[in-house]
Amino acid sequence: MQEIFSGDFWTKAATTLVDWAINNVPSIIIIILLFLISMRLLHFLVSKLHGLILKRAMKGDNQSNLEAEKRTNTLMGIVRGAGKIIIWIIFLMILLGKFGVDIGPILASAGIVGLAVGFGAQELVRDFISGFFILLEDQIRIGDVAIINGTGGVVEKIELRTITLRDFSGVVHIFQNGKINSLSNMTKEWSAMVFDIGVAYKEDVDQVMNIMKEVGADMQQDDEFKDKILEPIEVVGLDQFGDSALVIKARLKTQPIQQWAVGREYRRRLKIAFDKVNIEIPFPHTTIYWGEEINPLQLQLNQAENLSGEAAQN
Repeated sequence: MQEIFSGDFWTKAATTLVDWAINNVPSIIIIILLFLISMRLLHFLVSKLHGLILKRAMKGDNQSNLEAEKRTNTLMGIVRGAGKIIIWIIFLMILLGKFGVDIGPILASAGIVGLAVGFGAQELVRDFISGFFILLEDQIRIGDVAIINGTGGVVEKIELRTITLRDFSGVVHIFQNGKINSLSNMTKEWSAMVFDIGVAYKEDVDQVMNIMKEVGADMQQDDEFKDKILEPIEVVGLDQFGDSALVIKARLKTQPIQQWAVGREYRRRLKIAFDKVNIEIPFPHTTIYWGEEINPLQLQLNQAENLSGEAAQN
């Protein structure tokens, strides 16, 4: 006890502290300055990246811009959070080393814990990584009509772990982002309705294609549909010889999600136009012939003569 309170002890302690301060305090100050600079640099880079991504995602539509801003904010929040965690871990490890703490066992323990968590939550991590890239690449947005793993519906929610679809029947389908094998967006930037119009073999193909173009042009002049149709109808031409019809292919480019309404109205108008000029739209049917001995026409003629004879007798 006397040694503790003796002057030599405090002299040695002060000398040791001064030596430690001279050797380590400048480096600690530099480490703290680098830490602060790194945090500021991270904030600056994320802000710049946020602006670039948001500017690229803006399409002019207020709703689309709002969704793009939400998506970008989510992504940048993830990037900022991950960057802060990395900077803090590096800063603390270096700082502990300066105070004489052996960080080797800490790193080993952290590695073991991280490995265990990684094995236990690898599916969750995969979902988050996949969701991050889905948002980053703007593959789909809320309100889009998409087909995911063969199931179609309207996108109601996009999160880092899952995507939620609601189909035409109102059924909600939830998909883990890491298990999405195929994703088809039917309403990204613009949509289209493809028509396979079948007419009878006796019809004039050129006349049919002209009528299809006229119907499309009339729709494009209609106040109700002119803003929904982006380009004049593309009549590709005679696409195939079917079993009972000549199939003519055409396409209408529309605003996103408007292809079905435009397609239904186009078919309605085309049917009316075909009826006006007696263009036949064939349908599967069967005709039975009994051979020359029982000629169908002769049977009809005989039936007519019998009816006439019965009427004369009466």
